[in-house]
Amino acid sequence: MMTLYGYFRSGTSHRTRIALNLKGLDYDDIAINLAQDEQLEDAFKAINPQGLVPVLRADDLLLYQSPAILEWLEEAYPEHALLPQDAAGRMHVRALSAMIGCDIHPINNRRILQYLRNELSVDKEAVIAWCNRWITEGFAALETRLAADKNRGQFCYGDRPTFADCYLIPQVSSARRFKVDLTPYPNIVAIDTHCRTLKAFADADPMVQPDAPKHA
Repeated sequence: MMTLYGYFRSGTSHRTRIALNLKGLDYDDIAINLAQDEQLEDAFKAINPQGLVPVLRADDLLLYQSPAILEWLEEAYPEHALLPQDAAGRMHVRALSAMIGCDIHPINNRRILQYLRNELSVDKEAVIAWCNRWITEGFAALETRLAADKNRGQFCYGDRPTFADCYLIPQVSSARRFKVDLTPYPNIVAIDTHCRTLKAFADADPMVQPDAPKHA
C-alpha cells in the first residue's frame, strides 16, 4: 500500500491521483491543508524539505515532484501504460505534458498567487487576469497541437489515456476556477469531457476527495 500526501485542489496532487487510478493502484490519502499552510510545518518538511505536495510514500521510498512520480509509476508498474511504446510517441506525450506542467501550471500555482496577493498587493481581479493570460496562451498552443494530430482519438494522444491527460484535466479544472473562456479550445474541452466519464478521472476529481469542503 502506498501513501499519497496531497491536497484536494492541488493540480499536481490531482494529476498524481489520476495516474495512480489509471494504474489501478491502491493508496492511502493523507491531506496536507495548503490553505492552513500545513505544508510549511516541521512535520511535513521532514518529509519534503521543499514544503510542496504531492509526496508519494512507497515502502521505504519517498517520491516527490509529480513528473518524477509519474515516471516512477510507469517504470515500477508498467501495466496500463501511460506512455506510448515508440520513442516518438513518448516524446510527443512528454512534450504535451510539459506544455502544461512547465509552462502553464507553475506560474499559476498557489505560491505565485499568494505572492501576488500578499507581497505585491495585487487585487482579486488582477490575479484572475494574470491566470487567464497564461492559461489562455498555453491552451491556444496546446489546442493547435491537438488539432494537428489527425491520428488522435478521444485523448491527448492516441486512443488511451497518457501522462498528457493526467496533466490536462487538472489544468482544465483550474481554468474553470479562474473563469477562463474555454470556447476557443474545442479539442481540449472534448478530451476533458470524455476523460471525466472514466472512473479513474472521476475518482480523482478534487471535489470528491476526503479533504474537499462539504456543502450542505
